Amino acid sequence: MSRSPKRPAPDATAADTTPETTPDPSATASPVPLATLADLPVAGLTRRRIGLLIAALVAAWVILLFARQVGEASEASSRADEMRVHNEALAANVRALEDELALIQRQAYIEQQAREYRLGAPRERPFILADDAPPLPADAPGAAATRLGADAGESTPLESWLDLLFGASVDPAARMSRPVPSEPPAPEPTF
Repeated sequence: MSRSPKRPAPDATAADTTPETTPDPSATASPVPLATLADLPVAGLTRRRIGLLIAALVAAWVILLFARQVGEASEASSRADEMRVHNEALAANVRALEDELALIQRQAYIEQQAREYRLGAPRERPFILADDAPPLPADAPGAAATRLGADAGESTPLESWLDLLFGASVDPAARMSRPVPSEPPAPEPTF
């Protein structure tokens, strides 16, 4: 079998007859394909690993949201406790102010305050204690040195004269009826 000389292909002859032009690089360049998930196994990321990563990110986001809400709820609870304590203090203050209002509206209190400004009854003698007045001694008349309601040991006129002439009796019962100083004696200094 002999071969005949090669004949050009019908398309090849048409291409030979057209003048040669330089191809346009923008026309011949194919667009760069975008990365697909099929290319990721090369980087060590499979679809399964990407799914796990996305699930972990969503779980972390949900946990952060709940943690923030728990923090806000505990803060609101502590604020409510502080408000309860503050409200109780305010209620106690209101009760004290109501008691004081009831006190100052009493006629006896108004008369006492009027005496401070020398506005007492016509037969009263006004007096004011000085700011630097010393306290009353324990055995002063009207002092609370003896127990309230205790028998003061009323003495007869004869006993009064005998005490005046001969001094106080040494009778233990008489000593018990006398007022006892409320302050203990001061200890003597030792050197």
